Amino acid sequence: MSNLPDEAFRDTIGTIDEGGKRKFIFPKKPSGKFYDYRKIVSYVLLAILVANPFIKINGNQFMMFNVVERRFNIFGFPFWPQDFYLFVVSMLVGIVFILLFTVVFGRIFCGWICPQTIFLELVFRRIEYWIDGDRGAQQRLARQEWNAEKIRKRLIKWFIFFVISFAIANVFLAYLVGSDQLFLMVEQGPIKQASNFIALLIFTSVFYFVFVWFREQVCIIACPYGRLQGVLLDNKSINVAYDFVRGEKEEGRAKFNKKEDRALTGKGDCIDCMQCVHVCPMGIDIRNGTQLECTNCTACIDECDHIMESVGLPKGLIRYASEDEIAKKEPFKFTARMKGYTAVLCILLTVFVGMLFLRTNVEAVILRLPGQLFQHKGDKISNIYTYKIVNKTMKDYQDIHFELIDQKGNIRNVGKPHFKVAKESISQGTLFIEIDEALLISDKTKVKIGVYNGKELIDHTTTNFLGPRSFN
Repeated sequence: MSNLPDEAFRDTIGTIDEGGKRKFIFPKKPSGKFYDYRKIVSYVLLAILVANPFIKINGNQFMMFNVVERRFNIFGFPFWPQDFYLFVVSMLVGIVFILLFTVVFGRIFCGWICPQTIFLELVFRRIEYWIDGDRGAQQRLARQEWNAEKIRKRLIKWFIFFVISFAIANVFLAYLVGSDQLFLMVEQGPIKQASNFIALLIFTSVFYFVFVWFREQVCIIACPYGRLQGVLLDNKSINVAYDFVRGEKEEGRAKFNKKEDRALTGKGDCIDCMQCVHVCPMGIDIRNGTQLECTNCTACIDECDHIMESVGLPKGLIRYASEDEIAKKEPFKFTARMKGYTAVLCILLTVFVGMLFLRTNVEAVILRLPGQLFQHKGDKISNIYTYKIVNKTMKDYQDIHFELIDQKGNIRNVGKPHFKVAKESISQGTLFIEIDEALLISDKTKVKIGVYNGKELIDHTTTNFLGPRSFN
């Protein structure tokens, strides 16, 4: 008999029946070492996820992704539209890190870190087990007629799920519009904050739909990362895997018989108890190999280890392993592809850190007014410019003015010569630069302009100054 796993699973997915209809999953309540580890990791991550938009560093929200106003904060570091290149590089760093992590460890991100999995498996399903009972009780309740017991359980569960979905939507909205705006909405009420309140209701409806009905279909249908793993994984990637060599052996799987020695009969260690299938939240049979739906949640590892221990067989029939480790007994190796992703990640991190050091808290842009020629003012030549100053910090600059750095001349601001730029705001205006004609050595002279707050130089920029020699 061949030791290769059955490939027939590739024709269908676990949540669709033969008629093509949705097949709802009623997984057995998981327990075991890995599940305990997952609970610790999940609740720590949940605490971080909820706290992130309400923590501030130097006045900046720790995490914010305000797409409408194009303001982003990552780890308390503000990104403005002028810093979009930094935001792009930071996203590339995150993507390459996930790619490298997937190539090495498979889809472990989905089972341990993904917010969708954490909320579904460690919040909503645990409440479901508490109200509806374990796998068998849930299946009986689903088949049961709509009597008083079923209506009561459904209403209690749906109400609790709605409250949690509403709470998640508030946290999500805090990421998008900022926690200050969220608190303002609570203070002013839904009428004065109608647009934010409507967004809150939409997010609540989406989360409620996902966690009450759509569930594991998000991982199969909607999540692009789940599709991407098929391209990234290979025989050397570490996954939650069934040891088909040990489980099948010569005679294949067979029910456990305590009176026989399985080593002598040639039967595999898999006793075909189906517990790994019953406990799977995606409804798959891990014994069929790596599958699209598998999120590496480790529920099958815990369940199989418990069964193996019960029947006196070695644990680890299902474990973290690569296909080459199982089939060829090859130890894990850091392959050339993994080294390539690591090199790209290091380069991107180096570029990103360098860009962060070069970034300024205040950014000034000064440009000549289009279509305007220079003007003679006695012995001086005058050019007109527009300026824009972006204050990316959480402090006000009270005494902003301009000075020429490497050229003798005057800068005359239209309006007040010294002005204020408030925190996280933009100031725009017009100015004139006047330089003695005798100091101009060409028709187009580069001038360096310093932006000062009092006596402190906070930024500088360069622009072109046109003179009369452009007509010579």
